[in-house]
Amino acid sequence: MEMKKEARIIGIDDSPFNKFEKGKPVLVVGTIFRGGNFIDGVVSTRVKIDGTDATKKLVSLINHTKFKPQLQAIFLKGIALAGFNVIDIKELSRKTKLSVIVVMRDYPDFEKIRKALRNVSNGSKRFELIKKAGKIQKVEIKHRGVYNIIYIQFTGLSLAKAREFLEISATHSLIPEPLRVAHIIASGVINGESRGKA
Repeated sequence: MEMKKEARIIGIDDSPFNKFEKGKPVLVVGTIFRGGNFIDGVVSTRVKIDGTDATKKLVSLINHTKFKPQLQAIFLKGIALAGFNVIDIKELSRKTKLSVIVVMRDYPDFEKIRKALRNVSNGSKRFELIKKAGKIQKVEIKHRGVYNIIYIQFTGLSLAKAREFLEISATHSLIPEPLRVAHIIASGVINGESRGKA
């Protein structure tokens, strides 16, 4: 069965932060979209820089929003928020009963990540969470008539379904609209004006 173009999706991204202020709360924004065309709402929470509360906070945020009954999938921009506050996507999926798709522009440098985690408490456990998220898949997405490559990790759905969610939501850029707009809002609130690209 073909996925509806207006499937409800939440895209989650964090705001800019100073990585040296470990433990400080960072704003995290979620935007609820119908596919990639209509925004239905915005939700927010805060997680600690290099903390361990990201999964718990996202579960609570999603399960308590009025939009929850309509949601079908969660998009994350990377596997961690606020530095190395790593998200357990399998737990997030299980506790929200929603599919989770992690979107990355580039294939991660795991050796670089492993080295960086040496300076973070419980670094080895965090790295295991990253690996636990599953194999990274290369996906070609057609945008404005051109096929572009992004990378994803996912749980709670098939690769084919993950691709469908990406295709219906990547309407204005290669990055799904719920993630792009979450990035713009989070950046704009903290900096006074949005900067950079999602």
